[in-house]
Amino acid sequence: MHRRLVIGDIHGGLKALHQILERAKVTKDDTLIFLGDYVDGWSESPQVIDFLMELNKTNNCIFIRGNHDELLLDWLTNDNKNIDEGMWFQHGGKATVLAYASVTNEKKQIHMEFLRLLKDYYLDEKNRLFIHAGFTNMNGIEHEYFPKMFYWDRSLWETALSLDESIPKDSLHYPKRLTLYNEIYIGHTPVTKINKTVPIQKACLWNVDTGAAFTGPLTIMDVDTKEYWQSEPLKDLYFNEKGRN
Repeated sequence: MHRRLVIGDIHGGLKALHQILERAKVTKDDTLIFLGDYVDGWSESPQVIDFLMELNKTNNCIFIRGNHDELLLDWLTNDNKNIDEGMWFQHGGKATVLAYASVTNEKKQIHMEFLRLLKDYYLDEKNRLFIHAGFTNMNGIEHEYFPKMFYWDRSLWETALSLDESIPKDSLHYPKRLTLYNEIYIGHTPVTKINKTVPIQKACLWNVDTGAAFTGPLTIMDVDTKEYWQSEPLKDLYFNEKGRN
């Protein structure tokens, strides 16, 4: 069985990543699409990156860039123009900096290369878009003027979330961005913000960030069947840590 599985934001939670791969019974025949934000939050950000690099040797993995991954790369390369250290620390960066204190310079170089090679998005043969956050151009990803929006935008999710479901898709009032792709899979904005802990579909959007950075579980979902598997809440797996809470 060849499945295509999408994974939400991990945020340094290696224990949860192990759990979902086991619970979904992932094999080397499965394609794994990671939506980004591998780091910042729980204490195992370097170990998550190590594990993902090893996993890529046995599975077809697609690694998409998240905003926290870009922040880590900026910090590792001493490019601090995009980093407000106080804000980054408040949103999970402190745990990452502490974790990297015991990582060798050689290993840091390897991690930097991994982070540089992350994809802005992935569009499959069924016109399904996988992207960390969203896009702002009404004509789609290839026309985006601001590529950073691929991993910073929240307006696409907010648009889908607030959409009046009675508006037909062929209406002039229907958001054009939600007509371009058969499905769009995102992370970035946890569904715990609307008091949910499972993947949520709004229009053609599927939000798979189930709040692993905070009080929710990590999720892996089969994009064809929509079956999903979840870890225990990360606050229970890392009971002596705060994550991004």
